[in-house]
Amino acid sequence: MYLYLKRLPGVLFLLIALACSPDTKQQTGEELVLQDGLGREVRLPHQPKRVLAFASSMTEMLFAVCDTANIVGRTPQCDYPTGVYSKPIVNNYPVDLEQVLALKPDLVFTVEGITPLEIAARLEELGIPVYYQKYRSVEDIFQGIEDLGRIMNREQQANHLADSLRKQVQAIEHRYSQQAHKQRVLTITWSDPIYVYGQNTILTDQLRILGAQNAVQEVFDQPYPALSREYVLKLNPDVLLGGSPERLEKEFFSLYPELRKIAAYQNKRIYAPTGNLIERPGPRVVESIVELEGFLYP
Repeated sequence: MYLYLKRLPGVLFLLIALACSPDTKQQTGEELVLQDGLGREVRLPHQPKRVLAFASSMTEMLFAVCDTANIVGRTPQCDYPTGVYSKPIVNNYPVDLEQVLALKPDLVFTVEGITPLEIAARLEELGIPVYYQKYRSVEDIFQGIEDLGRIMNREQQANHLADSLRKQVQAIEHRYSQQAHKQRVLTITWSDPIYVYGQNTILTDQLRILGAQNAVQEVFDQPYPALSREYVLKLNPDVLLGGSPERLEKEFFSLYPELRKIAAYQNKRIYAPTGNLIERPGPRVVESIVELEGFLYP
């Protein structure tokens, strides 16, 4: 017989048991079938004990929720928490299949857009399942933490962490729920050409929580679109994120002197967010929101 247990949307557990003798059931064991964030079916012969992540944000999730003995590797970008440095490095750009195979993980976690689907398919051919998460909002991160807790049999730890983070975000959101003027924030990731955080990024939701808005209101195909200097002038952001005033003066405004007309430059509202906070949809997302709060409401 087949028994389906659906805990939350996006996560499907399927326990397969055979209607036969106890000995046969014991020999066959239980298979875990998951549906990941991309809607892919991921089959595991047993509860995963050896795991790693191809995204720094998910490595942080693993360390926040799991027994660290279960984590068998890290990417070259992983730098938090300090315990990551005790784990062997696995190259993720491109994925080093030999390194992954040598660590014998039961499951690899990754994030939409980080690992090509063809690489996941190749790993699965080699007997290593790959599980994707995707995020569109801050709440998606919290659900991702809970998701990971269910998979790793660490539900209590994961739920406690997610609930604690939710309460902190709710308190911040309440402070700015009646904000009359919504500051327009432009966040650049590269100067030449000008790449920015688009509307369809988690930063947009972080700014909403703070009573502000992403200056980029148009939804582009890419989450981090390239903009022309004319487009940036038209946006005329109140706040510019992406580097210190000194750095951006040298690396950005010297290239586009006409952009010194924007409100953020005129009013000296230029700030440098911490890269591994704003860039990672992980358990430190509240720290990122608090840092943004300090820029918006100095």
